[in-house]
Amino acid sequence: MRNTRALAAAGAAVAVLGVAAPAAVADGGRVANPSNITALPSVIARGGQLSITVDGCPNGGHATSNAFPRTNLTPVNNRNDTARGTATIDDNARPGPYDITVHCSGRSLTRPAAFTVIGGVRGGIGGSSTTGATPTDMAIGGSLVAAAVVGSGFIWMRRRAEKRI
Repeated sequence: MRNTRALAAAGAAVAVLGVAAPAAVADGGRVANPSNITALPSVIARGGQLSITVDGCPNGGHATSNAFPRTNLTPVNNRNDTARGTATIDDNARPGPYDITVHCSGRSLTRPAAFTVIGGVRGGIGGSSTTGATPTDMAIGGSLVAAAVVGSGFIWMRRRAEKRI
């Protein structure tokens, strides 16, 4: 009975090693296991460039998200097991947090809320959210123009009076 248990345990161990060995040999002797997904910058506007770095991905792979199309990850030459890629955020991505899923050597890893997309910048109008002049702006501008006309009139009348004397 004891021999049967020992034989079953040895058989199970050999089976586990037999399944893991082809994956290790296919990946240069190392089992690729993606880890530590880094996305920089962590807050980005639509249309911006997002740099993705993944550890444990020696042969490269690809990254996916709802905010950008599939992006290839290439191995970094001077760092073992690290891959990097650059993704361009879609122009129609909605503001909010997004996940990144990385696929390397048949394995996947997802980092929830890896980066946040912010709304577009309203350039050229000073960040204002209104269009055109408000009634207050018109009143202030009209008052300044009226003051300039009255001041000019006083100066003109005073010079005219000085010439008579």
